[in-house]
Amino acid sequence: MKSAVSINFNKFYLKLIIEFKPYPFIKYLKIMTTLNNTVQLIGRAGLDPEIKSFDKDRKMARFSIATNSYYYNQKGERVEDTQWHQVIAWGKTAEVVEKIVKKGREIAVSGKLVNSSWDDKDGNKRYATEVEINQIIAFGKSE
Repeated sequence: MKSAVSINFNKFYLKLIIEFKPYPFIKYLKIMTTLNNTVQLIGRAGLDPEIKSFDKDRKMARFSIATNSYYYNQKGERVEDTQWHQVIAWGKTAEVVEKIVKKGREIAVSGKLVNSSWDDKDGNKRYATEVEINQIIAFGKSE
């Protein structure tokens, strides 16, 4: 016996065909919806964060994180691949970033991807993708 479950997620239509026991599967589907636009990174801060203050003591912190992965090429040599991620934090999270993030410090962050666009001074359309964090953990000793 097959049953169909139709769910509407933000203009996307998903139809699931589930055999025999459709109801226990639904709880797993609910768990997966919480993973929407989630980013978790562990790496090292590239520079000390840039801190900006706005009216009413609202702060913004911007910095970069380097993450490393390793693989072996066809010659059997270990190759390191470094990726750089632009990170932004607002409010209380920015205040924590200001206190604990220093160049080279190992940190873990959690947040979401945010895309932005603007016109530069020459009139060209520019785009950026950043990780807007809402949680941060620093490893090792603070300096």
